[in-house]
Amino acid sequence: MSSTRRIVSTFVAGAVGLGLTVSAGVLPAAAHGGGGHPGGGPSSGSTQQLAPRTHFTMAPDGSSGLTQGGEGIPNIDSVKKTIAAYYGDPGTGIADKATSPYIGEMDAIVAKELRQLPKILADARRHHEKPAIVLDADDTTLWTYDMEVGDMKFVFTPAEQDVWVQGQKFPATPSMVRFVNTAQAMGFTIFGLTGRNDDQKAATVANLQKVGYRGFTPANFYTKWTGKGASQQPSYITCRAASCTTVEYKALTRKHIEDLGYTITLNVGDQWSDLQGGYADRTLKLPNPTYYLPSADLPGRHEPRLAPRTRFTMKPDGSSGLTQGGEGIPNIDAVKKTIATYYGDPGTGLASTTSSPYLTEMKRLTQRLAPQVAAQCAVGRLLHRNPAIVLDADDTTLWTYDMEVGDMKFVFDPAEQDVWVQAEKFAATPGMVSLVATAQRAGCTIVGLTGRNDDQKAATLGNLQAVGYQGFTAANYYTKWTGVGASQQPSYVTCAAARCTTIEYKSQTRAHVESAAGGGYDVVANFGDQYSDLIGGHADRAIKLPNPTYYLP
Repeated sequence: MSSTRRIVSTFVAGAVGLGLTVSAGVLPAAAHGGGGHPGGGPSSGSTQQLAPRTHFTMAPDGSSGLTQGGEGIPNIDSVKKTIAAYYGDPGTGIADKATSPYIGEMDAIVAKELRQLPKILADARRHHEKPAIVLDADDTTLWTYDMEVGDMKFVFTPAEQDVWVQGQKFPATPSMVRFVNTAQAMGFTIFGLTGRNDDQKAATVANLQKVGYRGFTPANFYTKWTGKGASQQPSYITCRAASCTTVEYKALTRKHIEDLGYTITLNVGDQWSDLQGGYADRTLKLPNPTYYLPSADLPGRHEPRLAPRTRFTMKPDGSSGLTQGGEGIPNIDAVKKTIATYYGDPGTGLASTTSSPYLTEMKRLTQRLAPQVAAQCAVGRLLHRNPAIVLDADDTTLWTYDMEVGDMKFVFDPAEQDVWVQAEKFAATPGMVSLVATAQRAGCTIVGLTGRNDDQKAATLGNLQAVGYQGFTAANYYTKWTGVGASQQPSYVTCAAARCTTIEYKSQTRAHVESAAGGGYDVVANFGDQYSDLIGGHADRAIKLPNPTYYLP
């Protein structure tokens, strides 16, 4: 019997003793060594290409979270970058008011619509009609980007919105002043119809006038009732006040306008719910990926044409915002709902710990990978290769969803993150305690490698131990330097400290782990939830775990 066959036979016996399922596809790569030492890249055993998906299918109601795996959900940080690129926002939360893909698209939409107005007007007069145009407020005539992003960080707050409304702080939506004023001068009656409430009506009309609109008057501007004092549901709105939807409110208000003798020749809005429900000859949807206000169709009415896109192309760096129109960018509210569905979050910001598509995916993934990785560990041990696995912390071994969503609302705060870290508040990433234990029993040393800093190392190790991990030690747990006191960049990380990237830090640390100075390990598997955890080689195999809640390039 050859030496290789004796080793494999010994391995199989050992694997059976460990209760492992032997995968025939694992042995050859492990037995041949795998090139995991400095200079070696991820082998063909990698679970997937080390780059994010760029094509997505996403239903606007979030239901895709039930069927799409984590990699099939648009990453929320990439969505934010794409939206910023579209609005010419350099990262300040303030849109460029002079030039951007959004402004260019609005110019084109308005120019096309202006060319239609003479024919629309002539047709109306030929039929002895009183032609009218109905327009929504937010992001149809008034531009809310700086509030939604720069102030609220995509987390809507009614009280803060009222500050902006009463302060009349909104600029005009690009090109819309020209459109409205041209239509009004031609003879169209201009109506406003908004979800803003009666207490905001005077300030809204004043804001419109302030930025140059003509034609909006208090009499022709419809706002929603508050239910207090004189602000009550009007008689022409027949739905129940407590459950009246946006479509019911807006469609029945348009019916009321037509009952007054007008013909609504055009209804303009940035939300599909502004347009559903009929009572307009034509509709015009303006682009807006910064929020989504859904509403059910009117009973008995089905309008599939008035529905959001479901297929998207999006690059992880946000550059798609330079080429995709607004409807081609995943709407951030729909993305949030999809992520919540995937994690079994009922809307509280807390993930389900008992049942969710994420838990199912992680269970399936870890159950498949555990015996494969353990086989690599066992063979590496038998070949005296000093095998190890390397694991990131956040969302690879420790689960951050409740912090990222429930606490931070997808707006990362380093100070708040440190509170969670020092308090050791994170649960274990589903399935990973068992996988790590299996790898350790099979002969692998467990190595941690995280972007958390040296000041967080002790708490991170304490948290890992508290949730059931064994095998992580201070000597084999790598955290990033702070640049303060003794916490300085190590000599084996050779990039410039001020601009050292995650990939440089992590790949050079893995190279150190595989060097004699770092222990002379053979990294048989490198686990991470970010592609930057995995790129750069120095591991036989790179394994990506799902995480659409943030993106660290």
